[in-house]
Amino acid sequence: MTTVSPATRRKARHFGMQALYQWQMTNASLNTIEAEFHTDNDMTHTDTAYFHELVHEVPAHVTELDEAYQPYLNNRHQDKLDPITQALLRLATYEMTYRIDVPYKVVINEAVSLAKKFGATDSYKFINGVLDKLAAKLRTIEIQEANKP
Repeated sequence: MTTVSPATRRKARHFGMQALYQWQMTNASLNTIEAEFHTDNDMTHTDTAYFHELVHEVPAHVTELDEAYQPYLNNRHQDKLDPITQALLRLATYEMTYRIDVPYKVVINEAVSLAKKFGATDSYKFINGVLDKLAAKLRTIEIQEANKP
């Protein structure tokens, strides 16, 4: 069994974002995409259970996730987002909504980090802004606790 650590989760998000990107671009079967990732990548130091969850649960909730962050897109429409930004916003929104065990700051930092690595120039700034506003709505209590003196 793979040890769950920040590093193994980070790898799960990395591969998860790439798998979601592939799903968005090809509309291939999620099981096929997941199997290809296991075949084509060294998943030894990856939280494979978390990867599986992201690959299957983000698409299962895609309409709800898109609706959650849509108000914070600064008048951009969902279909105008580049595929990497869209995949990252969906993944991070899923984590903020369904994985309250993951601190909101971790969710945002991981999405920003992936955007810097894979996204368009400065897309990380846009993603950071959207997720900050989304966190204020979804993680109000957590933010209030973090800001107590």
